[in-house]
Amino acid sequence: MIENQAHLSILQITDMHILRSPGETLVGIDTEHYFHAVLELAFSEYPHFDLVLVTGDLAQNACQASYQRILNRLEAYHTPCICLPGNHDNFALMQQILNTENVTCRKQTLLGNWQIICLNSQIIGSAGGRLSKDELLLLKQCLSDYPTHHALIAVHHHCLATNSAWMDTMTIENHDEFLSIIQQYPQVKVITTGHIHQLMDTMVASVRVLGTPSTCFQFTPKSQKFGIDTTAPGYRVIELYKDGQIESTITRLSEPLTGLQNNTKGY
Repeated sequence: MIENQAHLSILQITDMHILRSPGETLVGIDTEHYFHAVLELAFSEYPHFDLVLVTGDLAQNACQASYQRILNRLEAYHTPCICLPGNHDNFALMQQILNTENVTCRKQTLLGNWQIICLNSQIIGSAGGRLSKDELLLLKQCLSDYPTHHALIAVHHHCLATNSAWMDTMTIENHDEFLSIIQQYPQVKVITTGHIHQLMDTMVASVRVLGTPSTCFQFTPKSQKFGIDTTAPGYRVIELYKDGQIESTITRLSEPLTGLQNNTKGY
């Protein structure tokens, strides 16, 4: 633990896969129930978050009803929240509905001497990811404009291999270009992602790269083929310190997944 430094506390949740109607299930589980349970656990265990960061796949089949229920739940915690799209999302619809004083799809946020940069890695119609020219230009512009701010970059798709063959077909296609840009800006301290439904915590040069569990089902780590793990849902907390250091922890629900169909071939 880093002592005696004021810091920012960020709650990351990801891959909720909320369905069209309450009570619907995906691979046998009620994803909305676990989304609520994970949020309730996080806010019961931490007295304050400066930001909630939702890193994609908010909805399974994107529609107004699912995003409206997500908005209602996030608004209930009266905490600033930024949402970015995953491959299952409709970003235009997200931007329309998740557009309140507290809940937005903002690309850049300044908090103290940190900046949070949220990138869209979605390829419409594909499960894989790519950062468009405009997204990379945005990234470079944000980093150039605030060279003395430490930076956290959030993106849905992963930029490093997970050692799961099927999952790694969906790594950001131009991840080498992305990481090359990152390495030109020493103020970048951490990249955090969704999509992989499992843990990642590694380094690329001096940058920490994190992957975060889903709020619903998890994928089997280091698996050649699609597989669902029975590990409980969870959330990540990222603590950002004034000197650029970070700490991060994962917390999971104590309850097991109810009704999980772990022999499915997909979802």
